[in-house]
Amino acid sequence: MGAKLKLIEPSQEWADRIIEYRQEFLADGSELAGTGSLARFENIDEWFAKVVAYSRPETCPPNLVPATQFLLVDETKHQLIGMLQLRHCLNDFLAIYGGHIGYSVRPSQRRQGYATKMLALALEAAKERGLKRVLITCLEDNEGSRKVIQNNGGCYESTAHEPNENLNLERYWIDL
Repeated sequence: MGAKLKLIEPSQEWADRIIEYRQEFLADGSELAGTGSLARFENIDEWFAKVVAYSRPETCPPNLVPATQFLLVDETKHQLIGMLQLRHCLNDFLAIYGGHIGYSVRPSQRRQGYATKMLALALEAAKERGLKRVLITCLEDNEGSRKVIQNNGGCYESTAHEPNENLNLERYWIDL
């Protein structure tokens, strides 16, 4: 891979690259998973404010869980490769359908091993946060995501049907 990959929290320094990341996904028609609802924000400053608010228990909306937003960057190229959200705990919905970690790799950078490395780094961050075990889900027809999870020690538990979106999600646990 040759890249110097690192998970960092979003900052204004990366604002233009985050906007480009969002545009690449929208142009591709891909889902912006693990981005803290970035697709809904045309104004990057509003997204930054949401990320900060959702990172703290005292400012996170009561129906959601606190989460830390990360960017996967290649420090040598100063390039944004992927985004990831680490949820500090699970609510009823996440315990069945969403899990502790959501992530995406920009369409132009897929199939290069970045997601596997990003998830490995996220697992380190989860362990540092005190989590002992994490749940990760993927669509049952997403072979790439399944392999990423399994390559990071994911053990299949079950498949859950999410009725509102009519999706089947495979559920994997990883012991830290």
